[in-house]
Amino acid sequence: MIESNLPDMTGSVRPYQRNLYLSSVIFLLSGIWAITRHQPYWLLIPFVWILFPAIFRFLINQPGKLFWAWLVCLPLSTELNITPALGLDFPGEILLVLLTAMIVIRWIHQPLWVPYDLVKHPLFLILLIYLCWIGITCFYSVETVLSVKYLLAKIWYIVPLVVLPQVLLKGRTDSRKLALCLLMPMAWVVLQTLIRHALYGFRFEAVQKTLTPFFRNHVNYSALLVCLLPVAGCLWMLTPRENRSRKWIGYGILLGITGVYFAYSRGAWIALLVGMAIIPVVRRRKMGMLVTIAGIIILTTTTWLVTDENYIRFSPEHDQTIFHTDFSEHMLATVQLKDVSTAERFYRWIAGVKMLAEKPVTGFGPNSFYLHYRPYTVSSFETWVSNNPEHSTVHNYFILIALEQGLIGLILFCVLYFGMLFHLQSLYHRLQNPVYRTMTLTIAMILVMIGVINSMSDMIETDKIGGLFWLCLGMVIWLERKNREEREVLATGENIERRTPNIEHRT
Repeated sequence: MIESNLPDMTGSVRPYQRNLYLSSVIFLLSGIWAITRHQPYWLLIPFVWILFPAIFRFLINQPGKLFWAWLVCLPLSTELNITPALGLDFPGEILLVLLTAMIVIRWIHQPLWVPYDLVKHPLFLILLIYLCWIGITCFYSVETVLSVKYLLAKIWYIVPLVVLPQVLLKGRTDSRKLALCLLMPMAWVVLQTLIRHALYGFRFEAVQKTLTPFFRNHVNYSALLVCLLPVAGCLWMLTPRENRSRKWIGYGILLGITGVYFAYSRGAWIALLVGMAIIPVVRRRKMGMLVTIAGIIILTTTTWLVTDENYIRFSPEHDQTIFHTDFSEHMLATVQLKDVSTAERFYRWIAGVKMLAEKPVTGFGPNSFYLHYRPYTVSSFETWVSNNPEHSTVHNYFILIALEQGLIGLILFCVLYFGMLFHLQSLYHRLQNPVYRTMTLTIAMILVMIGVINSMSDMIETDKIGGLFWLCLGMVIWLERKNREEREVLATGENIERRTPNIEHRT
């Protein structure tokens, strides 16, 4: 009887034995190779061989762990140059790549894992069309390799940040957790920045020295900080007065406002004012009128500047465009159009518009501006920083999309961007729960701030503002589902306010 069972027992051990033999061979070969080549890193291979399957299974089944980790890392990520031509934002971009791969694998094995509401949402369909158009522009690009890299980066930013909120966020407790994951590390960054800046006497020219390694410059720093202030304000409003954490959230808001002030960024200050002004616009359903007026002003101004080359009137004096170390002088120079950053923007905007005129349909291709804009510049707008050592782009995201992806790409992006704003206005007036209504105003403020900031820069291509932008899209779609759930509850005759007081108290 015992002998008859031996073959089965032996058979059950064979897979383990094969894995043990294979692991031993890999360990032996890796050791020999590491010794002969004097490269100890090869000794990591057997450990990767043993640990990778378990780690892979864990992450596939628990993608939320990486998502929360990415939120915490967003303010803390730093630029890491692997080669002179290849860089990434570490560790945030690595986490997004892993999340994208996991979502694709999970989606293939469990198609119903992603809610069908996401797939049929009009904003998601517009997004898919926009990504398809980017793929077409890659085909016609003058820099095909760079354009394909751009498309891949766009995909691994969009997929996890739009899809995962629909899967992971179940209610207001999760949305509060999302806010805290963003705010707490950012508060730490602001605090240590202010302490370091204080050692320099809060001088304007010293702010750049206090931001490493988390931010490239004060513009990127102030942009993310000002966009997270509405999140802190929303959290403060939704926290009950008797909750002790409300006081600390208030201190955090004061810390953030102080950080914005000492960042000395004109764009962030303007964005904050415009973001606050959008609240009455949403409440009074005036978004359509605001967008129409803004469109008319932009078209009229552009037409006048182009007609008879009127833009030449604003050409600066090369030697008078200077960088001021005193902030009051810096602001005065901005008003007089003698600040070097303002003059350089005109220099690149003109080049961008001329590039668009040459290829209005498909554009030059994503990631192509820097390598091809020189012949389109106007020498009378040249400044002493026009050699562009940072390899930066046109400093206006809407112009950048138009010249690199053509007018069709610009139209698709504007439809997506303004569609998000109109959806938020509609949601604010359809949602019944005050928590979700406050969240709609918060996201609207962030999106408007991002729009203002990107009219003077191109930060949607950065990890911090770009990540926040696509996360806002995911949250708009998530709020749409919450509105649908509310309608279903109302259809059954159940009182929403009676269902939520305990949850709201915890919030």
